[in-house]
Amino acid sequence: MVKLNKIYTRTGDDGTTGLVGGQRASKDSARVEAYGSVDEANCAIGVAVLAVRGSEMAERGEIDALLSGIQQDLFDLGADLATPLEPGEKPGAALRVVAAQTERLERAIDRYNEGLSALTSFVLPGGTASAASLHVARTVVRRAERRSVTLLRLEPTETNAEAIRYLNRLSDLLFVLSRVANGGGKGDVLWVPGKNRTVG
Repeated sequence: MVKLNKIYTRTGDDGTTGLVGGQRASKDSARVEAYGSVDEANCAIGVAVLAVRGSEMAERGEIDALLSGIQQDLFDLGADLATPLEPGEKPGAALRVVAAQTERLERAIDRYNEGLSALTSFVLPGGTASAASLHVARTVVRRAERRSVTLLRLEPTETNAEAIRYLNRLSDLLFVLSRVANGGGKGDVLWVPGKNRTVG
């Protein structure tokens, strides 16, 4: 159980922060960048949840529940990245993202993608307010994925690779959900290559 009594401690005034387990790390280290970006992604999904709740989508209740569950996962993922893997770590010794969480995202992608029309071009972020919010969340998740890939490259034996797989699937799911929010893709705004190149 987490218990927070004091909000400021002054321990980070030297530009370092505490990892799970007590080690100190620079606030601009690859590990802190990775879990900090996951925190940003969680915030962006929180904004998307509010947009979905206020939308006219028939699926808004189930998508709200799905995204709210993902927010819980992202706290798990942040804790995972904030806890360097120990040599010989036993399963359950630390909170880690597991394959079952990633597989749940894959099932959701398959379910929501099934009814979407095929794409004939790339999609611009827009359409409905909920679709635009989901696109913002998607791009922030992609940044968290990039930061986590950097961490895995720099600290491969201390980083859970499942975290990267989870973030990769999550960005795909958010893309699919943005199309659902655009009336099953009917309201998607498509990219027209070179549209504004002609001087008129």
